Parts: sequence; C-alpha cells; structure tokens
Amino acid sequence: MIKELLKRPIGVTMSVVAIVVLSIVAMGYLPVSLMPAIDIPQITIQVSAPGLSVREVDNTLLKPLKNQLSQVTGLKNITAEARADAGAIYMDFEPNSNVDIIFIDVNEKLDRAVATLPKDIERPKVIKASVTDIPAFYLNLSLKNVAPKEHDRPREAGIDFSELGQFARDVISKRIEQLPQTAMVDMSGVVTPELLCIPDYTKLTSMGVGINLLEKAINNNNVSLGALSIKDGEYRYSIHFDSRIISKEDIENIYINHNGRIYQFKELCEIVERPAKRNGLVRSGDDPAVTLAIIKQNDAKMADLQESIATLIADLEREYPNIRFELTRDQTKLLSYSMDNLSSNLLVGAILAALIIFLFMKDLRSPVLIVITIPLSLVVTLLAFHVLGISLNIISLSGLILGTGMMVDNSIIVIDNIFQKWRLGLRLDDAISRAVGEVFTPMLSSVLTTCSVFLPLIFLSGTAGALFYDQAMAVTVALFASLLVSVLVLPVYFYLMYRKRSAWTENRFIARCFTFDYYRPYEIGLKWTLRHGRLLIIGFVLLVPLAYFVYQMVEKSRLPRISHDDTILTIDWNSGISLEENDLRVYRLLAQVDSFILQTTSMVGVQQFLMSHTQEITPSESVIYIKAKDAESLKRIERKISDYVVSNYPKAQVSFQVSGNIFNMIFAEKGNTLVARLHSKEGQAPTVEQVTRVVNKIEKALPDVLIPPAMMEQNIRYIADVEAMAIHEVTFGDVYAKMKNMISQNTLFRINQGGYSVPVTTGDTRAEASDILSGKVRNRNGVEIPLSMVINETKGEDFKKLYSGSGGDYYPVVIDVDDADVKRVMETVEEVVKEDKDFFVTFTGEYFSSRESIRELIVILLVAISLLYFILAAQFESIIQPLIILSEIVVDIFFVLFGLWIFGESLNIMSMIGLVVMSGIIINDSILKVDTINRLRKNGMPLLKAVFVAGHSRLKPIIMTSLTTILAIAPFLNRVDMGSDLQYPLSLSIIIGMSVGTIVSLFFIPLIYYVIYRKH
Repeated sequence: MIKELLKRPIGVTMSVVAIVVLSIVAMGYLPVSLMPAIDIPQITIQVSAPGLSVREVDNTLLKPLKNQLSQVTGLKNITAEARADAGAIYMDFEPNSNVDIIFIDVNEKLDRAVATLPKDIERPKVIKASVTDIPAFYLNLSLKNVAPKEHDRPREAGIDFSELGQFARDVISKRIEQLPQTAMVDMSGVVTPELLCIPDYTKLTSMGVGINLLEKAINNNNVSLGALSIKDGEYRYSIHFDSRIISKEDIENIYINHNGRIYQFKELCEIVERPAKRNGLVRSGDDPAVTLAIIKQNDAKMADLQESIATLIADLEREYPNIRFELTRDQTKLLSYSMDNLSSNLLVGAILAALIIFLFMKDLRSPVLIVITIPLSLVVTLLAFHVLGISLNIISLSGLILGTGMMVDNSIIVIDNIFQKWRLGLRLDDAISRAVGEVFTPMLSSVLTTCSVFLPLIFLSGTAGALFYDQAMAVTVALFASLLVSVLVLPVYFYLMYRKRSAWTENRFIARCFTFDYYRPYEIGLKWTLRHGRLLIIGFVLLVPLAYFVYQMVEKSRLPRISHDDTILTIDWNSGISLEENDLRVYRLLAQVDSFILQTTSMVGVQQFLMSHTQEITPSESVIYIKAKDAESLKRIERKISDYVVSNYPKAQVSFQVSGNIFNMIFAEKGNTLVARLHSKEGQAPTVEQVTRVVNKIEKALPDVLIPPAMMEQNIRYIADVEAMAIHEVTFGDVYAKMKNMISQNTLFRINQGGYSVPVTTGDTRAEASDILSGKVRNRNGVEIPLSMVINETKGEDFKKLYSGSGGDYYPVVIDVDDADVKRVMETVEEVVKEDKDFFVTFTGEYFSSRESIRELIVILLVAISLLYFILAAQFESIIQPLIILSEIVVDIFFVLFGLWIFGESLNIMSMIGLVVMSGIIINDSILKVDTINRLRKNGMPLLKAVFVAGHSRLKPIIMTSLTTILAIAPFLNRVDMGSDLQYPLSLSIIIGMSVGTIVSLFFIPLIYYVIYRKH
C-alpha cells in the first residue's frame, strides 16, 4: 500500500488539501466556550419569606419542603440552610444523573409541598446548576456627575440612581441581550423609587380623624371597574370606568369630603418620592452601582462575545456620557491563556522538534517534514472535533496541548527507521515501505496504550468525569491523527524530497559542527547495568514501600495552589447590624487597602440576582470583588484586611476565595478544609447555650487553631399585654398598623411602570427600634394610647443560620487547618464532644473530598495499567513481556511523587492526571525496545547481542521522542498566571516521569528482559 501511495503524490496532496479545507470550514463552526456544556448534578431551592425569623423559616418552610424533596430519585445529599427572611435547600445527586428529569421531579414534589406552606409565601424558586450559567463578565453602571461624598462615609444613592436602575433594566440589559452571543443578563443593585405619604398629624388631629381617612381616600380613588357593553345602531362599544392612580400628581389631587368640607390630599399629606427601602446594594469603588452579570450562549464563541461587548460598551459610552461603564471579573482570561498557550506551544513544539531532528539526523530536509506534520495533525483533530460535537474549551485545549507534545513522536520514529533502512543499501521506495511496515504495529500499540490511560478519566465521578471526556477525546483523536499522517502522508513527501538522491548521506558541514557520540556512553552504562543487575533489582523492589511512604508525605488537595491578582472577600459581621452600618464598615475596611487596589465591586446585603452564580447573603454580610495591582499586592491586601477585622470586629468572619477561575468554581469544595457538624443526641436543633459551651471547649483544647465563634444575632420581640389592650380597647390590628406606619412599611398599593412597580406607602419616617415604644396608637374611640402601655419589649439571642441535612439538625464548626494537622484536630474535637455528652460529631469538608478524588484517580490509574497490560499482551502474544514493560511505571511513579514532594507541590487532580498520562506515554519507548529485541532474536541473533543491537538502533529515536515531548511541555513550568498554575503540576508530573522513564527504558528494561530470558 505504501508503495502505491508513493506513486501518487498528487492524489495524496489533493486529499490533504481537501481535508485541510474541510477542517478550516469546520473550525468556523466550532463553538468556543470556557467549559464543556455539561449539567452539574445540583439543584438549589430558594425560599423567600419576608418577616419570618430564622426559626420560623426552618420549622414552617424548610423542614416540610425537605421532607418532600428527600424522596427525589438519585438524591445523594440534601442540606437546608435557614436564615431570617429567606432559606435555601441544596440538593446533590449521583453523577451522570439526568438533571432535566430530576428538575421536573423536584418541581412536582415542590408543588405538593407548597399546599402546606403559609398562603402569603410565594412559590420557591428551583435553580439548576450549570457551567453555562456562570457569567462571562460583570458590567458595573454608575453615575459620573454625583455629589461629593461626606468625610469618612460612602456616597448615598439618590433618586437619580433609582432612574439609573430603571434605565439599566429597560435599556442596557435589553441591548446586551440582543447580542446573538448573550443568553441572558442577570442584575443586582437596582433601586426602585417609592412614594411616601407623610400625614400632617396636626391637621388630622384638629379634624378629629386619623390616618385611616387618607388610606380610605386612596383606595376609593384607585379603582378599575369592569367594562360595560352598549349597542349603537350597527355597532357595539365597550364602556370602561377607569380611575387608576399612576403618578405622584394623581395622589396629590385626590379630593376628600369630610363633614361637608372638601380637602385635597396634598393639604393633609406631603407626597415624597425617594429611593425605596432595600436589603442590599452594590458599589463600584465608592459609587452606588448597578451590576449586570452577562451569561453567554452555550454555542457562541467567546471571542465573538468579547468583541460584541467591547463594541457595545464603546457605543454606550458615546451615547450616555454621564454613565460610567466598567467591565469586571472577566472569566475569559483562562480561555484566552489556553488559546495563546496552544498556539505558542505548537510553534515552540515545531521549532524544538525540527531542531532536535536537525541535530540528530544532521540533515536540513527532515525538519521540514516535522513542520508539516504538526499543523496537519491538528487540523484533522479539529475536523474530528466538529464531527464529535466537541467545543474548544479549557479542557479540550489542555488535551490538544498535551497531544502536540506527542504528535511528532510517530513522525520521528518513521523518519529514523527510513534512514536506517536506506543506510543499509535498500532502494528509497523499498526502504520507506519496509520501514513504515516495521514500525506501524509498535506505533499503533503505543497510540492505543496512550489512549487507554486517558479513556478511564471519563469514569471520574461527578462533574470531573464529564469534563475530562473532552480531554480524553482530544488526546485520542490527536494521536490517531498523527499516526495516520506519519504512515500515510509523511512517507510520500519524504520520497519526493529524497528521490533524486541515490543513497542517504549526512550533511558534512552539519556533521562537523554538531558531532557528538552518544552511543559510547550508552554502551558503557548498559554494560554496568547488566553487571550490577542484582543490586538494581533489589533497589526496584524497595521502591514499592518507599513510594507508599512518599505518598503519605505529599500534601493532598483537590486543586493546585493558584496565584492570582483578584479575589472574592466574604465578610459576615456576626451581629445584627443594619444595611447602612454594613455599607459603612465595608467602606472603611476598603479604605485601609485603597493604595493596593485597582478595582472593587462591593455587594452589601441581599442581592437581586435570579441565578445562583453569586453567594446568597443576609443584610449583615457582604461579598466584595477585589482586583489588586499584582499577586504580591493581593497578599498584602488579604493580610491587612484580616488584621483590621480581627482588631476592630473580633466576632466577624472573613474568608477569601479565588475569583475569575471557573475551573475552581466547579471543582472547589463549597466549604473549608474541615467542618465539624455538631448533632444533638436528642434529635432536635441544638440550643444557643449548648453550642456556645462546646465551641468554647474546642477553642480551649486547640489553642493553636482558629475556631470561629458561634454565629449569633440579636433580636427584638414585642409581647402584647392583652389585658391592657382590652382595657384601652386597642386591637392587634391597630398596633400592627401603627408600627408599620412608623417604619414606613404600610404599603397601600403599587403603581406599575414598565418592568417594575413603585410602592405607595404611608407613614412618618423610618423609625429606629428605640422609637417604637414612644409611638401612640388611636383606639376605636379616637383616643391615642402610648404603645408602651400595651406592648412590652424583650431582647434575645439566637442562631443567625440554622442547618439541617439528611442526618437531622446540626451546627457547623468551620475549622481552617493545614492538611497535616487534620487528623489531630479531628481526634481532639471528638474527645471534647464525647466529654460534653449532649452532642455527637460528624466531619465533612475539602479534606475528605480531595482524598476521595485522589482515591478515584488511583483506581483509574490501576484500571489504565490493566488496559495497558491487555493491549501489550495481545501485541506480544506473551504474558511476561507486558510485565517487563509495565515494571517501569513503578519506578516512574516513585520519582514523580518524590519530585512533587521536593518541589513543594501537592497531589491534586491535575498532578494525578499528569501521573496517569505519564504512565501511558513513557512505556512507548519500552514497547519499541522490546519489539526490536524480539524481532532480532526471531532472526536468530543471540540474546545479549540482541539487547545491545536493539539498544543501539533505538537509542536515537527514544532520545529524540523523549526530548520533543519534554521540551514541548517545558514552557508550562513557568508559573506566571492562573492558567499556568493549573497546568504546572500536570506538566511537572509528565516531565519528571518522562525524564526518569527514558533512563529506565534505556537501561532497566533491557536488564529485566535479559534476566528473564537468559536461560531460554
């Protein structure tokens, strides 16, 4: 077949051109995304319950819902988190569950449970978790021309800012959603206006009436009666009676008839338009802002979205010069890094491979063939991507990056073998035919073995398995593409380049300039190895327990350490402060590090986002995005913020999370290193006193570990004196109406204006809690009774949040501790809890999930090694020879673990994947070596001579293929940004394994082969 192809170079060229054209067309249709389009098996139910306490939310809402939802098929874990005014239920399902069907099942169960909930509670929201729901950008909108801020206080949001919110919702979000690459725009920070009716109590008292007169007048004038129908000859008309209130002027012009005298509403009441009361706000720097989370269409290209957003923002800045548009939290940087790395890696890989062939072959034409091989293999791979429906994303690109390091291996082996056959005196076409036929089987076996270690990655549980499907397929397709190119295309062009030469000869000038003899040192080393075989085999046996010892010593984590210049700061002040106080504290906190900061977005209190891409927080919590000048500045910021909070607000809790890393968002454990869950033995929710007592004991038992205090909040309860109410003829309704008026929460109705509604409320001002008892309530006889005579005020303390799971109610004690100290901390906590006798404890956290991931990858490594054995046994028709080849994996694993320990890198998902990948790559050299020895022995050559001859003939291609792979991956050892930090442990594992594995293939594998077969 090869000889026939050599005679048809034009046919082969046209076929190559056709494939390239198809690939270029297919590349235009390939979607470019941050992550593969997968469903995460998680569903969140959000419950809104304004006015309910944390206990009421837990008992009245979450527990009935959780009982119903626990029956959903495939449920792995369910937890409920209650807080004042809201709650959430988090449901995790088994990997590979059909989230769409589960979503329907959850809604059906929810519909059943809703009937048992209070009638004034709106239906809970059901949210599916998805990679595509993570915003690609956030866009902050703020006003430029604003009043100067007061000293040491942030700027307030006036009525102009409420108009900005309306503008953002009605104009900006619509224009962004019109972009073909945008799926939706999620929004927070919008302030709606409200109309406050402030009664003139002096006039009302002189008239002998109360505020009820005003409320009744508004309700009587805000009517919309049903339509009547009237006939007029041949026609019929509808008659409408409409007296809707739609503006501030409509309210002011209401007429009131009291005792025969006509009053206008504005004579008895002042109408004020102001920003409505809110539970949360957003700031861009110091300025009030509206933030828009921009979510990309699943099949859209990220580059197109970036370009469209940049163009749109430029247009908006020209059209609306008074509005500041600030793009922040760009999630596309990691993808851009991967794309840039792929292009640079291809270039560097091609140059290094060409240089290595140039130095080893001492020929100018051979490197050209390598330069052709890499892009041709790549375009074939991208064509396969289109056929298989794989997008260009971080995971598939990492597979391509790995594949490019191995693409040239097959070509190097083919070229070297052709030169060897040609050097023996064969005609060029015969040399090409025999050389390709001779190495095709071991090359196919090498590709199969490499692919076999990738394919088990898709059996990783959860999201990781679904994600690494793309990586496994990318490497598999890339390697098969390079194999086809090296055996079908490369021989044709090799023949075209060299057919005018009668025999192969080295370039004399190159040979003189780059002469180095690597055969002599190799022979010396191999002889020494064979003479000291017993010593080396004993060392090999000792590596097994040593590998286990090093495995215990290496730090284990789920993800590698990532350096970054931005972060998400989460603060829980652990006290029942108001939104205004929360905002002021955040402002003063950021002022401490202002000189190190480039950009901040503060989300203070409850946010308005519909999707679950942002953490749910209460009015006394804040989430702050901080962009620093560089990674070193960020470390200073984190240190200064932590010190400031500890010294000024010792009860507060501060945590920092990676921002802008979608990879971390998906894989990171939602929690800390270790969480101790305290369960009451009585089966009920633990009390405040019990938890405080146990937490204090744990803190004393672990003085070197930071144990956060129990999360509590102060609350006020008003208890009605029913006897006094009866005496003074005051009802509960009277008291409640008065209190709502005092705090301006007596909403009469809402005026609809486009996409939002303006509340119309009556009252005085937003009174403080201390003003409540000083108010007066009017009884049915018109007599004003002080509230202090009919209600009593008490203060108490309760949990800020209540937690429950499948095992019942619990209180979580979050412990951030080093990996090495976890066991000691767990034992100490267990002892303290046993002594207390009111609780039992269970543990969860990233410590366990990281080890579960490592265990899964170890099982996958064993499965991959088993697949390697099956493939090699089938190729060599031997049970022993695959064990010879696979024995080097033991050596390589030990040195990779030892290298990770020496370089201070943890054993994580990326380094373990590198370990698995290395196991498939490194045995390729040994396969070639054993195959050559077998062929020489089959031709009658003695064992010892066959070992040396095979080592001599395969020395050059083994060194060349190892060097090209190592040098192609070496650029990823430069830790300069977030993307390179992710790739670093994977690259380090592969490079250490390849370096050691090359030496093992050259020396140790021949030794084992010789020891086993020397008696045959």
